[in-house]
Amino acid sequence: MNFLSGDIGGTKTLLRISAADGTLLLQASYSSAGYAGLSEILDEFLRVAGTPGIAAACLALACPISGRRVKLTNLPWEVDADALAARFAIPRVSLINDFEAVGHGIAALRPADLLTLQPGTEQAEGVRVVVGAGTGLGVAWLSWANGSYAVHSSEGGHIDFAPTDALQYELLQYLQKRHGHVSCERIVSGPGLVAIFEFLRDRGKGAPSVKLLAALAEGDAAAAITQFAQQEDEPLARMALDLFLQTYGAFVGNLALAALPRSGIYIAGGIAAKIAAPMQQGIFLRAFLDKGRFAGLLETLPLHIVTNPQIGLLGSDLVARRAP
Repeated sequence: MNFLSGDIGGTKTLLRISAADGTLLLQASYSSAGYAGLSEILDEFLRVAGTPGIAAACLALACPISGRRVKLTNLPWEVDADALAARFAIPRVSLINDFEAVGHGIAALRPADLLTLQPGTEQAEGVRVVVGAGTGLGVAWLSWANGSYAVHSSEGGHIDFAPTDALQYELLQYLQKRHGHVSCERIVSGPGLVAIFEFLRDRGKGAPSVKLLAALAEGDAAAAITQFAQQEDEPLARMALDLFLQTYGAFVGNLALAALPRSGIYIAGGIAAKIAAPMQQGIFLRAFLDKGRFAGLLETLPLHIVTNPQIGLLGSDLVARRAP
């Protein structure tokens, strides 16, 4: 008896097959945008796997989950659980939100998978929050019930962006002209980092070097900005990353006030681990704590970066095994 799990995002799709005892049999990563749909990727993956006798599958998707047929937020894909079950002869196929999978994946983490920004005072069986910027901005809550954590998915990344200073207010106005409604995801995400960079450039805050322009033209603009901000003498990229960290920290602080996660805040997603060093330098944490009279309360909450990029895959694997 084997299990199929997947973590499907706007940038990449991770798939794995594991045995009943948890042994990893096969794992692969695919560029999501290079395929017309998830079925096409599964065709390729399962052809390599052969016929492993899959008893259940759980697919974590970057979109709201309602029913057995969903549309992804940042991909032009539709995923139908029943159609996949029939096509690939899998008895049970379940769909969950990608950050619901991250929430489940916390249980599979080891101490080495966490980088602590603030130890706080952890409360056993308290609320937890998982949040993470990648192609989008994911959020989920965990609450203790009947001896284990229940995970509650959300679309918290799409709440309104709230500027905290004059520069951020300018950024809001800049993006309102582009999008109308400006959610936090428009800023706290890979595309959001690029938007911040473009805003600063267009406002005359600096000009990218020839070297950075060449890197931006090669493809992954957010990765180029991140790299140049940390490794090169590139003031505009550093300014963009600093503003990104400010808005990210403020957003996570707002979530902390809403949920009071006394058992910890876990920052996952594709970006945090790549900018762990800048996140430790103070800008992020200062913005997180900048909540006036409630700064002292936020200082008591444990705050961690998840450095294991497969947390969503681990979570979906756990859910696949629990399928009735």
